[in-house]
Amino acid sequence: MQKTFVIYKPDCMEKRVVGAVLSRFESAGFDVVGCKMIRLSPEVLREHYAHVASKPFYPEIEQFMSSRPVIVMALRGDNIVAKVRDLLGPTDSRKAAKGTIRGDFGTEMMKNVVHASDSDENAQIELKRFFKADEIYG
Repeated sequence: MQKTFVIYKPDCMEKRVVGAVLSRFESAGFDVVGCKMIRLSPEVLREHYAHVASKPFYPEIEQFMSSRPVIVMALRGDNIVAKVRDLLGPTDSRKAAKGTIRGDFGTEMMKNVVHASDSDENAQIELKRFFKADEIYG
């Protein structure tokens, strides 16, 4: 069993679809092993989005991601990183098929409902960034 990390982004919170998204993860057989609501600080966002922090569009990402509290979650399941990303659909919600989370709830590239780790390695890094060891159960 592997673990992955997800953020229910500000658009997910604003639309009140956290429960619908979580239901899809649970229906796929994943276990919630960590969950909390937080406000993302500029420091954490710069670290989390370090791969694009020097890009001209980064300030827009930081503004959006810090616009309201979000829910961060640790999920556990077999081959979970790939399976969660399949459930989400492509990063750009406009290209995501109906039936995927982003295709059903997202509206654009940034407002795509959920961030999810893109590899097992990044899942471990992101889980450690957002959770203390005693905040993940299982």
